[in-house]
Amino acid sequence: MKVLLLLCLLTLGNTKPYQSFKVSDLLDMYDIMMADSDEDDDDDDDEEFEEGDGNCPPGCHCSPRVMQCSDQGLISVPEKISEDTLLLDFQNNDITEIKENDFKNQHRLYALFLINNKISKIHPKAFRNMDRLRLLYLSYNLLTEIPANLPRNIIELRLHANKIGRIQKDAFKGLKWLHVLELGANPLANSGIELGAFNGVSTLYLGMAENKLTTIPKDLPSSITDLNLDYNKITKVEIEDFFRYKNLQRLGLGFNQIKSVENGSFASTPSIREIHLDNNRLRKVPPGLSSLRYLQVIFLHANKISSVGVNDFCPVRLDLKKNLYTGISLFANPVKYWDIQPFTFRCVGGRRGIQLGNFRKK
Repeated sequence: MKVLLLLCLLTLGNTKPYQSFKVSDLLDMYDIMMADSDEDDDDDDDEEFEEGDGNCPPGCHCSPRVMQCSDQGLISVPEKISEDTLLLDFQNNDITEIKENDFKNQHRLYALFLINNKISKIHPKAFRNMDRLRLLYLSYNLLTEIPANLPRNIIELRLHANKIGRIQKDAFKGLKWLHVLELGANPLANSGIELGAFNGVSTLYLGMAENKLTTIPKDLPSSITDLNLDYNKITKVEIEDFFRYKNLQRLGLGFNQIKSVENGSFASTPSIREIHLDNNRLRKVPPGLSSLRYLQVIFLHANKISSVGVNDFCPVRLDLKKNLYTGISLFANPVKYWDIQPFTFRCVGGRRGIQLGNFRKK
């Protein structure tokens, strides 16, 4: 069950971070939540409470384990929340602060959604005793720093589109199960990431798109398999950039300002399967791609590539390539596709895996 849940979370982690989260998507995983709660279902689980009665705040929709209060103009967390609640939805309200006792009795809470509020302050003890919390969504708020004392068993944390400009050392200390971390669209520069900021976490997906990064951070979790650095201001890729990330399988570097990729930069990521380098300023195909045995997708469109060599993508010995390419994009480059030798794509699975086209100036 837990493996299935993690796969679902990683799938959500790969969606565009600005998309509004639908609680109904998570309700489809309700049985998994029940199994993970280690509690037997009560006989009255199908009972629902009417809006405005003693067990449900006005305008909300409640059941014994789910409270949905989105789009209600709330300025604070409601006082009456059942201790048996597993899912709380407070999206799209006007909550400005999470106080010390807002969730004091939520020992069983599994998922908390506070997306698109006006939260600028979270009390250091707000999440105490919430050891069963797995999903915490705080995107589209006004937070300036990582909340203190986050629940230790959290699996997914979303802080997209806040005002976080600094990640202090040990900001995620003790979160050994934190596998999905979204930090995109924050005013976060390289200088704002303190050494040791990610100590102790085993994150698999890390989203840092739309920040203010000028280089690839060197002190991210060594466990990451999926790293999204799209829409930053990175200008080059160097050999030492990925020494720490040997498990990397997907890399997003699209929409940056990359002019060069140093030879051997991807040598320390032998399992890489997908690389996005589209919409940059590259003048040639990055060196070393032909040695990546498992690489299947490489996006290079919308660069300034003027020529493609016969061995840029495929090794001389085809038996060294374990996975055939399923996607190579080269359109919107000044390279003349008729000058590319057909043998260049000998390790591509089919014609549809190659995306070429005439270069058109905007």
